Amino acid sequence: MRLQMTDLTLYHNPRCTKSRGALELLQARGLTPDIILYLETPPDAATLHDLLGKLGISARKLLRTGEDDYKQLNLADPSL
Repeated sequence: MRLQMTDLTLYHNPRCTKSRGALELLQARGLTPDIILYLETPPDAATLHDLLGKLGISARKLLRTGEDDYKQLNLADPSL
């Protein structure tokens, strides 16, 4: 199955090295994704639920475990 251009959406943070790298990789392959600047336009709960379903992961997998907030808020606690 071949992807159409409308099939590509990048939730992008221009200040993030990995996000910029992902965009560059797509563009180098001639692909132009729809870009959502998620810090300016955060996804709502329904969109997050849909994305997690497409990714086949839990919300916990999206957490950045190396961040200070993760540790300070004890987000590693599985009961949360």
